[in-house]
Amino acid sequence: MTKRIVITGLGATSAIGGNVEDNWRNLLAGVSGARPLEHDWVEKYQLPVTFAAEAIVRPEEVLPRHEAKRLDPSTQFALIAAREAWADAGEPDVAPERLGVDFATGIGGVWTLLDAWDTLREKGPRRVMPLTVPMLMPNAAAGNLSLQFNARAYARTVVSACASSTESVYNAYEHLQQGLADVVIAGGAESAIHPITVASFASAQALSRRNDDPAHASRPGSVDRDGFVMGEGAAVLILETEEHAKARGAKIYGYLMGGGVTADSYHITGNDPEGWGAARAVEQALAVAGASPDDVTHINAHATSTPVGDPNEYVALKRVFGDRIDEIPVSATKASTGHLLGGTGALEAVYTVLALRDRVAPPTINMTEQDPEVPFRLSGEPQPLGDGPQLAISNSFGFGGHNAVVAIASYEG
Repeated sequence: MTKRIVITGLGATSAIGGNVEDNWRNLLAGVSGARPLEHDWVEKYQLPVTFAAEAIVRPEEVLPRHEAKRLDPSTQFALIAAREAWADAGEPDVAPERLGVDFATGIGGVWTLLDAWDTLREKGPRRVMPLTVPMLMPNAAAGNLSLQFNARAYARTVVSACASSTESVYNAYEHLQQGLADVVIAGGAESAIHPITVASFASAQALSRRNDDPAHASRPGSVDRDGFVMGEGAAVLILETEEHAKARGAKIYGYLMGGGVTADSYHITGNDPEGWGAARAVEQALAVAGASPDDVTHINAHATSTPVGDPNEYVALKRVFGDRIDEIPVSATKASTGHLLGGTGALEAVYTVLALRDRVAPPTINMTEQDPEVPFRLSGEPQPLGDGPQLAISNSFGFGGHNAVVAIASYEG
């Protein structure tokens, strides 16, 4: 028997807000989180890109020092978002053996790893912290969330580049369907705005180089887009069976209807220009949801603002929706938040939930002239979604050819 999976708690911290309320308000207002990087390493390494979308509320402003110093920044963000989501869900009373964690990252503890390498080279092995490996490992966030919330059903980690946390959210859906848990903490985090990643992405010509105008650098769908903007932060959704949520009187944001995960097997960094893998992921998500393309009323696009990626996503969605793709309100929220890599899918899932709740598609800022090869229905202003039941998909595609999509429906109770 298929169970109905509901969303009962949300948490988020990003370049446009340190909590869900601030994120949503600033997203609808068209705020950009991209700013110049004020670190001495930018000049030291003569980086060709000098800006990013750093989280606006720093972890040290939220976490006590004794706690923060034992965690990589990516795990710090994960903990902050998870605590917000857990409180928002009413701190569910659930047996530890029935509480699971599905979490994700694209890179993990890169700051811990490279700081430890610097310490080893400069000061020797005795000065390397004993917690270095537990801090840098990609499963550090999942493990620490399990400890924080006494989650004993399982604590799993997905590392699928920029598709990671969308895949984790769908994994949570499957694990709830399988009866492995009654409640799941799902999401993703990333804190990889580091000299080595900035330099590497810049060398790959993946980053925007609008150093003179960071706030307008990310411009998905625009004819003059020149790359993405790195972002950081975390987002968490509390998911549970509808039966469990209603039994405890929880508020319900919406339904997680299903998802799809596929692979392109095309190129290690580029997605398939024919869009077959991405299209299959969307089709799988709709099939699991028991829906058709005609039921979809909103799309949160992956839309990174790269010259190649944006039109490829349009090609993929055109395969699924046909000419109707030009009518569906689409939001490309990375224009505001930057690209959180492994954390981006969870953040965009949060935005999708709120879009359906409030019946409004967030704006896509920085559009100058829309590229005719990316004729999505994008708008610089919020777009109304109308009355009645809503169904949305949120897309994530990552290096390695990973494709992940989730389908979310409004709650009409």
